[in-house]
Parts: sequence; C-alpha cells; structure tokens
Amino acid sequence: MAKSLDETFDITPSELPKPIKKPKPIIVSDKSEDKEKDYTYARAQLYDIVEKMQESINDAMEVAQQSEHPRAYEVVFNGAKNAADVVEKITDLHKKMNDLEREEPKQQSTSQVQNNLFVGSTSELMKMLKENK
Repeated sequence: MAKSLDETFDITPSELPKPIKKPKPIIVSDKSEDKEKDYTYARAQLYDIVEKMQESINDAMEVAQQSEHPRAYEVVFNGAKNAADVVEKITDLHKKMNDLEREEPKQQSTSQVQNNLFVGSTSELMKMLKENK
C-alpha cells in the first residue's frame, strides 16, 4: 500500500535537481567605523537599560513604602544593585574603548632592529662573515 515517493513519481534520487547556491556578497567595511558604531549602540542600549531600571526602582519603592513589607524593600535594593552594575558596565565600556584606541597606533607602527646579537664562537663568526662576502 505505502509506496515510496520515488516509486510513485517514477524517479530516482539522482534525477532530483540540486539547489543553486548564490554566493554571498562581500561586504567591505571600515573597522574603525564599525567600532565606533558598536560603541555608540552599546552605550545607547546601556543608558536605555539604566533609565528603565530607574523607573522600575521608583515604582517598586512606592510599592515597598505602601506595603512596608521587608521583601518589597529587598526587591528595591536588588534592583538598585543591578542598576549600579549596569552603570559599572558603562564605565567598563569607556575603558575598553580607550584601550582599543591606544592599541591601534601600536599595531600600525613598523619595528626596526637596532642591535643584533650573535651567539657562538669567534671562529664561527669569522666563517659566517667570510661566507656573506
């Protein structure tokens, strides 16, 4: 009763068309521009989170004052601690961005070797100098 689809449609698996994959376009971007966009976006998101948390803390404080329940105050203090953690993340973001900006010039500079040191005997040094003439 139950025939396979290949038998029903009288085809073999090799007759199935293969899907054509389109190559993805190559996106060339400026890393410094991306870094700045990411920094701005992350900073804006963190500020938004702090503002929303502040509103929530204010609302929770009103509830805690009205109910005078210890658990309600605990929730307020935990919310304040979490808001402080987000503010700390903002300062960490600034520090990381400054560190990245300081690293960039170091990577672009070329290095020069001023002093070379030969490790070996004087006879080996003489042989090497004669070979290089």
